[in-house]
Amino acid sequence: QVQLVESGGGLVQAGGSLRLSCAASGTTLAMGWFRQTPGKERQLVAIISWTGTNTYYANAVKGRFTISRNNDEKRLYLQMNSLKPEDTAVYYCAAARDVNLKYSQTDYSYWGQGTQVTVSS
Repeated sequence: QVQLVESGGGLVQAGGSLRLSCAASGTTLAMGWFRQTPGKERQLVAIISWTGTNTYYANAVKGRFTISRNNDEKRLYLQMNSLKPEDTAVYYCAAARDVNLKYSQTDYSYWGQGTQVTVSS
């Protein structure tokens, strides 16, 4: 069992930046960031392979967000720049049991508790 703990969320003005961090209690393989707003389904934001070589971004965040990881420190990051009010959501870190990119939420076995990101206009 792997425990995931997100941090780094908060309130920021539009155009600002935040860096989310996810600490894992053990070794993780492919990982990802997802987000959810009230009344809507959780959506994929960015995913990364075990080695960090391969990444994928949702169109809504491409060019503004960067996913990265440090396997030695067992940490996953999401650098969010040029934030927009529509980025407001609870952001979740997730880990899969496969080394390759995983696009479906059902492929992720472990989830964090989420961290709130609020972008004011």
